[in-house]
Amino acid sequence: MGRIAKGTSCSVITCDEVAVRSISTARVEAVGLDVAEQRRVYLCRRHYREYKKKSRTDSRLERWRWDAR
Repeated sequence: MGRIAKGTSCSVITCDEVAVRSISTARVEAVGLDVAEQRRVYLCRRHYREYKKKSRTDSRLERWRWDAR
């Protein structure tokens, strides 16, 4: 049973909602979300959507970089 199943809260500062996803801290900080310093960051639904929107171009470029090889 993981932390999300146990009901951990969102790692974004000033957010107390229940987390639905966990992502590495480096990826979330690269996007610009203000999170508590941890090894893994737990995001609620609202902040996960924000993360996906902001990282969309980065992930697309990374995919193109791998496909070009």
